[in-house]
Amino acid sequence: MSRIGKSPVAILPNVQVNIGPDNLVTVKGPKGQLERKFPETMRFTEDDGTLVVTRPNDEKQQRALHGLSRSLLNNMVVGVANGFTTTLDVQGVGYRAQLQGRDLNLALGFSHPVLVSPPEGIEFQVEGNRIHVTGIDKELVGQVAANVRKLRPPEPYKGKGIRYLGEQVRRKAGKSGKVGK
Repeated sequence: MSRIGKSPVAILPNVQVNIGPDNLVTVKGPKGQLERKFPETMRFTEDDGTLVVTRPNDEKQQRALHGLSRSLLNNMVVGVANGFTTTLDVQGVGYRAQLQGRDLNLALGFSHPVLVSPPEGIEFQVEGNRIHVTGIDKELVGQVAANVRKLRPPEPYKGKGIRYLGEQVRRKAGKSGKVGK
């Protein structure tokens, strides 16, 4: 049995979970509402504040879907209750980030500023050289953060670029000039 799949999902206070037909799960909480259609073979049972995901058999595909379904359901419950945040760090001379309404205005060493519009359900916050990407959908928060990072990933020689907070960038030595002569 899957170690992740067999652990129950705790339903946090003031979060409502509704399991509809065709395994359409709707989760409502103080921060918003999420819904997702899960595979037909997965079964969800609720007992005193926890949800348990079960699978029909031990085929490889079903084992994979079991853990995935449990993780997605847990992320939905945690997201509508607390939300998710990913922090990006902008490093480099002249590199800066600032908010322009809801949009993110980035100066990244190009000849023009780069404007990033957040999708529905995502917010940007800028604090010095840090960008906080916030939302209730963990998958969407991670994807938007990855798209912002992709605009100017950290380069290995000077370390300039956009990186995740705490990300280690392996640095390379530059050119070695001619010695002597």
